[in-house]
Amino acid sequence: MNRELIFLRAFAVCTVMGMMVLTFSSFKKNGNQRFTEIDVERINIVEKDGTVKMMITNVDRFPNGSTTINNRPTTADRKKRSGMLFFNEDGMECGGFIYDGTKNENGHSSGLSLTYDQYDGDQVMQLLTQDYQQGDKRMVSSSLAFNDRPAKESQIKTTAIMKELDALRKTDPKEMQRRFKEYQKQELVGGVPRVLLGKTQSQNNGLFLFDDQGKPRAMFYVDKENNAKLDFLDDKGAVISSFPQK
Repeated sequence: MNRELIFLRAFAVCTVMGMMVLTFSSFKKNGNQRFTEIDVERINIVEKDGTVKMMITNVDRFPNGSTTINNRPTTADRKKRSGMLFFNEDGMECGGFIYDGTKNENGHSSGLSLTYDQYDGDQVMQLLTQDYQQGDKRMVSSSLAFNDRPAKESQIKTTAIMKELDALRKTDPKEMQRRFKEYQKQELVGGVPRVLLGKTQSQNNGLFLFDDQGKPRAMFYVDKENNAKLDFLDDKGAVISSFPQK
């Protein structure tokens, strides 16, 4: 009996050790793993220290609200979309690629956006396509835009300011406007378009230039009647010179 117990115990120990060896050897790093197909809801590309550098995600796992990435908050009211998000070496979001498209009661709504952000700020470059249909009318616009952002902009500080202004919007709109202008003077919020190349919602195709207040000042375009135009505008938006002249 003692010999049988010793044998059984030895057999059990050897079996467990063998299983452990097989298990750990299956995870041994001996080169790239190859898959013919893989289904996932989100992939995080991380550095050795765990810093997320890129994220590929479906709609449901798109980060917003109370989600934190690299110990930093994400935009609370941002719409969930499928796509990719990019993060820099300091763990800050620095751009992304998102898209969507769905039918609705009026027709359909779809779009695509590829953006690059200012360091610790919002987008300074955007490739954008929007496609809307309401009944028999369809509106499609596509453009490449370059924007100016405030010099002292900070993602976390901007989130706090927007929450403050949003609360004032409901209770004291005039005070909200006053504080917004103050934050603009401090170069904490704002941002204006400076260059836009593409097709606008007014169906003009061309190059559009804006001043440092975001007001259109020059446009070289082909309108929806296929007329080529070059317009110069004042700070009120009135055309002051045009070629060919009207």
